[in-house]
Amino acid sequence: MLSEQRRQPSTNSFDTVSRIGELVRQWRTLRHLTQLELALEAGISARHLSFIESGKALPSREMVTQLAEALAIPLRERNALFLAAGFAPTHRETGLAQPEMALINRAIEFILKQQEPYPALVLNRHWDITRANEGAAAFMNFVFDTPPDDPNMIRQIFSDHLLRPFIANWDEVASDLIRRLHYEIDWAPTDEKLRALLEFALASPHVPEKSKVRPMEVSMSPTLNFVIRKNGVELSFFSTWTSFAAPHDVTLDELRIESSFPADDASARLWERIIAGEFRR
Repeated sequence: MLSEQRRQPSTNSFDTVSRIGELVRQWRTLRHLTQLELALEAGISARHLSFIESGKALPSREMVTQLAEALAIPLRERNALFLAAGFAPTHRETGLAQPEMALINRAIEFILKQQEPYPALVLNRHWDITRANEGAAAFMNFVFDTPPDDPNMIRQIFSDHLLRPFIANWDEVASDLIRRLHYEIDWAPTDEKLRALLEFALASPHVPEKSKVRPMEVSMSPTLNFVIRKNGVELSFFSTWTSFAAPHDVTLDELRIESSFPADDASARLWERIIAGEFRR
């Protein structure tokens, strides 16, 4: 049974030491830190860190926590670190349908409702749409005759048969989203699903050539601006993101809410006509 005490590994202790040491070294390399820099950040000696990475020492639960904090490792990957060290995972992954998430669900519903009549989406770490308000449904009905079956926003935007043909400022949107995917992979470099989404986006023949080469030290915009053009009219929106601070749960750590707003008065007036059913596609 898993507990706060050390879990007995299924293999010998040497394998356990090797796994945790390898993971710490990988994360340190991915964060571009020397052993000395990580040791100072974690509040331990460089010698002790060297012993952990080389497999000469097995870290305590507290030491794993210190290293995970210093390396800014996401909660899902922190659990893998604890397992590699022979401990039970620290952070739960609670489904939103579970009773203990009732208040979180209530908060999400309040946010989605408050955003009406404008679109709001709940996304997971892999850009899958898990929930949407009526404004978002109205947006999809405006763009598509039949809403897409694929719930993934990246695939919707970069697919020729879905959103891409309707995006008037395509170069801006494509470049912005590719930068965001790079940034998210930097945050969770072991996430193969994020890497697959980036590969899908870069495979689009319509991606600007400059976006296929990652720019160095480019700051991220706090908003995503997009212009939808259909039947001779343009709808300009911008999006912001909301996330849960210090969630201590994997599910919440990976959730974000995208809220969209009209970027100008003309778009606001057009949107009022759309949701009132006055604008015919």
